[in-house]
Amino acid sequence: MNGRDRTGPVSGDSVRQNQARGRHRARRQKAAARAGRDRLYEIDLLRITAALAVVFYHYTFSGYAGHLTRVAFPALSTVTRYGYLGVDMFFVISGFVVLLSAWGRRPHEFVISRIVRLYPAYWVAVTVTAIVAVTLSRGLFTVSPAQYAANMTMLNPLPNLANVDVVYWSLWAEIRFYLLVFVLAWIGITRARVVTLLWLWLAATAVIEAHVLPAGLAGQADLIVQSQWSHYFIAGMALCLIYRTGFSRQLGAILVVAYGNAIYQAINFAHRVSARYHQALHLPVVIAVITVIFIVAVLIALRVTRRLGRPWFAVAGALTYPLYLLHAYNGFVLFNIFGGVLNRWVLLAAMVVGMGCAAYGVHRLVEARFAPRLKRALVRLADAADRGLPGARHRAAAQQRRAGELAPRPVPAGPGQVPVRAARHADGPAG
Repeated sequence: MNGRDRTGPVSGDSVRQNQARGRHRARRQKAAARAGRDRLYEIDLLRITAALAVVFYHYTFSGYAGHLTRVAFPALSTVTRYGYLGVDMFFVISGFVVLLSAWGRRPHEFVISRIVRLYPAYWVAVTVTAIVAVTLSRGLFTVSPAQYAANMTMLNPLPNLANVDVVYWSLWAEIRFYLLVFVLAWIGITRARVVTLLWLWLAATAVIEAHVLPAGLAGQADLIVQSQWSHYFIAGMALCLIYRTGFSRQLGAILVVAYGNAIYQAINFAHRVSARYHQALHLPVVIAVITVIFIVAVLIALRVTRRLGRPWFAVAGALTYPLYLLHAYNGFVLFNIFGGVLNRWVLLAAMVVGMGCAAYGVHRLVEARFAPRLKRALVRLADAADRGLPGARHRAAAQQRRAGELAPRPVPAGPGQVPVRAARHADGPAG
């Protein structure tokens, strides 16, 4: 018995819908196949480098300077105290790769991709850190049930509940950035719209920094503007446009303004870090690191570094997010437990390697296995919700037309290069 006998006559609309779905699936499969070829392995190397910079900053400088551990590394800390700038690099990378991965995706697809990328490893990290804090920290860190529950949503800053681990603050910045990209995905991502958003974002940042708004209004506006970090996300998005469409004077101007504001904010932040830990930070070093971050990111966007990429960089890059989530408070507790037993250098090496192994375990057991199941469940849920809403058939047809209109086009490649398309890539510490 054939399909017509079982289901009755098939309408022309149903046939066209099935054909459209088939074409959409084929495009998705081709895009997935291209992602491996187009992956920016250099960014994976930058991500793990930034993560290790943050790890050494905490283990050899801020832990002792902040009275969280008793193990000191006075000579090494003169260098590693600048490791907090690894987070600055994360934000540039996020601006670049999140926009790159959102291009051509429908809004709900973008939301699902971010949930799947952020939450599974995060849930494990929050749970492990909370258990370690309660059972092993000897009162150094405390976690209440309400704090734990709020942290599991990643929205605990809204009710002003403290993070279970200090490093989670950057995730709140990432989520607010994702909201802007979601709006772009909703209206349709085009080069012109992105450029307009970047100029408006720079202008809003200048208004916040000029202190011309009432304090209450400025604070509310800055929830979205993020004037302390906006320049990094803006620079990353501009670099994404350069990577996709080539360099232009307008994008160059955006980068120059973003770089200038990055230096301004980095100097202010360096003063605050110095005051917090009563340790000197040399501003020329801070400026030099920010400058190197921008130069390297520009070289990647211009595809100068593609030949330097190696597939194994992706393996190291995959450890970035779980390593970032797990290392800080858990590491401080272990430093205090073993600090009087092991040689400090042996302990430092063991901690870095051990946290790397823990990150690999979370990646393999949680991100690689559970995350795809979560994605399938969320896709089914979104499809069911979409089918249940009025006008689903017309909306699906419109989405198909929109996907065809806004799908990313190949960028002309240089001699000996394959065309560059929108690669699916991890971002920032959030991956």
